[in-house]
Amino acid sequence: MLAGHPEICLYQPEIPQNTGSIGRLVAGTQCRLHLIRPLGFDTSDRNLRRAGLDYWPFLDLEIHDSIEPLLERFRGRVAFIEKHVTQMYDVMPATAELLVFGRETTGIPEELLRRHPEACFGIPMFHPGVRSLNLANAVSIVLYHQLGQRRGHTPVGTVR
Repeated sequence: MLAGHPEICLYQPEIPQNTGSIGRLVAGTQCRLHLIRPLGFDTSDRNLRRAGLDYWPFLDLEIHDSIEPLLERFRGRVAFIEKHVTQMYDVMPATAELLVFGRETTGIPEELLRRHPEACFGIPMFHPGVRSLNLANAVSIVLYHQLGQRRGHTPVGTVR
């Protein structure tokens, strides 16, 4: 993991192909990936491994039984990415060090979002008939935005 890079947390992911693609993304950006149990698949799942190609040896991976120790470790530096929020990802502070994404079917538990309303951010949807993005795409959008902010790029909607 490169110093200063955000870390990605998937809260109880369900689809191995998404997690595999995210693992590949995280390895390529030299970030760390945290998975919160229960997982909807086994880590030896061939779909997980196929989506991550042969990059698994480069992945900095931690698997946890609960998200609470991570929230404590990153206190004040956590961002929750969820669809039913008013703040968008482009106003997320560059100091957010742990980016948390929810389950593909149910998202992040309401209880967590209620405890951290100031740390909840979303990705805008421009078509009323489309409910959400693929989890791997959402992680890509937010992660590269955060990396760009840390490199001094102007965030979307900001004037320098």
